[in-house]
Amino acid sequence: MAYATTNPYTGKVVKTFADATDVEVKQAIEDAHNAFLSWREISFEERAKVMQKAADILRKNSDAYANILTLEMGKLLSEAKAEVELSALIFEYYVTNTKKLLAPEALPVAQSAEGKAILVHEPLGVLLCIEPWNFPYYQIARIIAPQLSAGNTMLLKHASNVPQSAAAFEALMKEAGLPEGAFRNLYATRSQIELIINDPRVHGVALTGSEDAGSIVASQAGKALKKSTMELGGADAFVVLADADMKKTVDWAVFGRHWNGGQVCVSSKRMIIVDEVYDKFLESYTKGVAALKAGDPLDPATTLAPLSSLTAAEEVKEKIRKAVALGAKAQEVGPSVPNQGAFVQPTILTDVGEDNPARYWEFFGPVSMLFRAKDEADAVRIANDSPFGLGGSVFTSNPEHGLEVAKKISTGMVFVNHPTMVKADLPFGGVRRSGYGRELLGLGIKEFVNHKLIDVVDIDAPF
Repeated sequence: MAYATTNPYTGKVVKTFADATDVEVKQAIEDAHNAFLSWREISFEERAKVMQKAADILRKNSDAYANILTLEMGKLLSEAKAEVELSALIFEYYVTNTKKLLAPEALPVAQSAEGKAILVHEPLGVLLCIEPWNFPYYQIARIIAPQLSAGNTMLLKHASNVPQSAAAFEALMKEAGLPEGAFRNLYATRSQIELIINDPRVHGVALTGSEDAGSIVASQAGKALKKSTMELGGADAFVVLADADMKKTVDWAVFGRHWNGGQVCVSSKRMIIVDEVYDKFLESYTKGVAALKAGDPLDPATTLAPLSSLTAAEEVKEKIRKAVALGAKAQEVGPSVPNQGAFVQPTILTDVGEDNPARYWEFFGPVSMLFRAKDEADAVRIANDSPFGLGGSVFTSNPEHGLEVAKKISTGMVFVNHPTMVKADLPFGGVRRSGYGRELLGLGIKEFVNHKLIDVVDIDAPF
């Protein structure tokens, strides 16, 4: 897998890491299973102490953790610090809420039945999480905070370009007091992923990543009869209605498309603007994008980060070329980005026709597709004309009407007057080719627990 830290701004390889051996993988599974046998018996209160300690450590060492993110995937330092804080907040959400979320539930029993029925939520065992590079800490916290809190144990296969981020999180949980083996980072190969999934002591897999990776892993999990959740790509619609506050809308559009270098599954990739305000939006949006400053992600003045790698940057550039060859118009915007590093010039694509397959692609970088809608109904039609269904947003000066429009958009998440956001206390997930399952809140923690019915029947002493 060639696990290595390569600075996206300088292009220099900082450190390489050896792939895990099969022996190491098998031992990690054994250790995780043994840890589960005791961890599942520990009270919610004791598990919560570990989660709170993890949050405290993240905050105490925020700068050090943030610098690793910037080094490995080029994230702006301010955004890296925000990710550290978000991860801490996720841990704290489950510190506060796990016991309540997993409390036994009394079930109503038919009048003709006797006894008492309850639903209890018990951990399954060892789980595998496969995570991407664009939010190296948040993605881990989003799955391990709920699942460790529920009593499961975890194995991590992280992206090959963020090995130090993965190691830092393993060390974090150990320092927080998590039992040995309960969370293990593995520099696993693709063949070892299947080895892990097929082990009978492993009971599920959660993947966040590409459609291709999701398809392979979901197939492997299905063949092994293991539960899986898939958080895949997205091409979020950013719908602008005629009565939208134009300045606020444009400001959010620039941010929503370009945060994290545009490398966000829920960034605002498709701007859909009703005809009467399209030209005004395009003019203002172009100026807003042109004001972005590409440069060193450690420099506080930088507002546009490099992409995660030179390979990623070239893939985006090639997609732009293909879109244009298929009939789209491309306008490069703003001052030229630096020659060094994995930068892509901010680009606006227009005239992406109904017959142009590029309208259905996900551009994972600073590329905006703009669509002119005839009216509100046409805007909704375009928003739903996508193989993806992750997030989306509607901008209007009438929030109540915005709610009604949001209901018509077929995605897992829709926001009114704000781009799709991620928070510790909001669920995350999509539909169609954006995957299945949910993370965070009670939806997330209950993805990998056994919802067991216990029905006590006593004809001599009915309840």
